[in-house]
Amino acid sequence: MHTVVVGTAGVTVADVLAVARAGARVELSDEALAALAAAREVVDALAAKPEPVYGVSTGFGALATRHISPELRAALQRNIVRSHAAGMGPRVEREVVRALMFLRLKTVCSGHTGVRPEVARTMADVLNAGITPVVHEYGSLGCSGDLAPLSHCALTLMGEGDAEGPDGTVRPAGELLAEHGIAPVELREKEGLALLNGTDGMLGMLVMALADLDTLYKSADITAALTMEALLGTDKVLAPELHAIRPHPGQAASAANMLAVLSGSGLTGHHQDDAPRVQDAYSVRCAPQVAGAGRDTMAHAALVAERELASAVDNPVVLPDGRVESNGNFHGAPVAYVLDFLAVAVADLGSIAERRTDRLLDKNRSHGLPPFLADDAGVDSGLMIAQYTQAALVGELKRLAVPASADSIPSSAMQEDHVSMGWSAARKLRTAVDNLARVIAVELYAATRAIQLREGLTPAPASRAVIDAVRAAGVQGPGPDRYLSPDLAAADAFVRAGHLVTAAETVTGPLR
Repeated sequence: MHTVVVGTAGVTVADVLAVARAGARVELSDEALAALAAAREVVDALAAKPEPVYGVSTGFGALATRHISPELRAALQRNIVRSHAAGMGPRVEREVVRALMFLRLKTVCSGHTGVRPEVARTMADVLNAGITPVVHEYGSLGCSGDLAPLSHCALTLMGEGDAEGPDGTVRPAGELLAEHGIAPVELREKEGLALLNGTDGMLGMLVMALADLDTLYKSADITAALTMEALLGTDKVLAPELHAIRPHPGQAASAANMLAVLSGSGLTGHHQDDAPRVQDAYSVRCAPQVAGAGRDTMAHAALVAERELASAVDNPVVLPDGRVESNGNFHGAPVAYVLDFLAVAVADLGSIAERRTDRLLDKNRSHGLPPFLADDAGVDSGLMIAQYTQAALVGELKRLAVPASADSIPSSAMQEDHVSMGWSAARKLRTAVDNLARVIAVELYAATRAIQLREGLTPAPASRAVIDAVRAAGVQGPGPDRYLSPDLAAADAFVRAGHLVTAAETVTGPLR
């Protein structure tokens, strides 16, 4: 099994995906263990002094003015975990919780938190044992970190609360730790606070959304090309020289992908022979501009993610010169903004895909295709209601595009009076990405059927490869009405697994 080594300098996107989704093992580098020990010495020295230090010998948040005596400090750290583990609602997905735990471990290993090496080792042991704390949907405002979600993870380290074992069964965390020979941690000064104070949940979801969107944006370029072909559109608008004079890199990449898919097509531009059109509709002609803008948004979001992956987010932090200073680095605004921005781009990509699908089904705009791509229109309804489903999904995407980061709900007796809502932005983006795959699947279903109905015209080799692959995956072609939901589900699975991209790339080579 692949092993990810965590040092002091942060982690990569590939590391997060390997641990969260592929179950990679985690090891701590010697450098990280040395940094943990050095920072702990600083915290222990401060704990021995009579002067109060936030997070070490004081209460938290609005209660930071109270000095905590040495004999109560262990209880203080336990209590912050117990009291902050206050999430409600459905369980969060396993991959999100693993990303959350791994990214918190990344910050702990930076040497800026003051956590003992044995706590970091326990975090790695829990990940490696396949133990996943039960984390709930609601509880984070995205400031002072993802407090409630991280608290549920810290609770598991203490042997309390519930967790899911490697067999998928939820049981008391103490039982699971014991079965795997993991001793529960007994938290000391600052350690409870250090385990809770980060943007790790929203960051993990951002990283995974970007990975999924990389596949979905390529998929959308392919389905846009298939629709252009089915509508007998012209690929002249995809010429590189046209996109070079408006040099947005994402636009050029999408246009290049569409052009590669359409290479050798006997359908594109065919309308110029017998049914002249001055221009194709915007949803066809402007596909690279819309998808390209989303790609450029992804590039900006990836830059933010890379910076955050290299960050040590905690409060207070141990600095290299030995100072322990309070700060506001736990505020999730940088991550929250791009999560919301991506949701806007996803909604627009879904919207333009739905418009293309509707065009394929409308006999007044489809340039000779049968109404709703039906076998015997009137007796058969064809794909009429598949487009309804797609439209409903797009409506939901538009609602999910409303920014969470524009909201702020004060908390902690007005001490935490401005919050990012980044966790909420991340949760709705996950739903949006999930629905985008379904929207693209409906366009794929309609476009492949439409191409096959263009009798006597030869599709591009890449289009033929896609049609053959999607039919082999159980998505049926033209014919009389049938139970449609299984076909749509199969198309959805085909898209989200990356098989659509793989099929096209067997002819085009790697798409951008």
